[in-house]
Amino acid sequence: MGKRRIILSMSIGAVVGGAVALFDKNTRSYAKERFDAARSCSSHFISNPSEAIHSLRNTFDELNETIASGAENAINALEQVESTLEKVTNKKALK
Repeated sequence: MGKRRIILSMSIGAVVGGAVALFDKNTRSYAKERFDAARSCSSHFISNPSEAIHSLRNTFDELNETIASGAENAINALEQVESTLEKVTNKKALK
């Protein structure tokens, strides 16, 4: 019951906050522009589903490469830290 109430309260708060934000003319025009762009893009992909799949696959491949590169960089940094710690430990052991 508590979980349901918090989700409902958060949803109502988001709707009310969005409605209050739309009182501003600049916000309304920005929201309208973004909505129109999303509608245009989605209708293009609905009429060309193979292009949508191709675009999605390319985006996924780019994301995968970025994550792999980040993981390699993190491993490299950890190896450098490990090497530095070994050097410091060995110097202290020799003293």
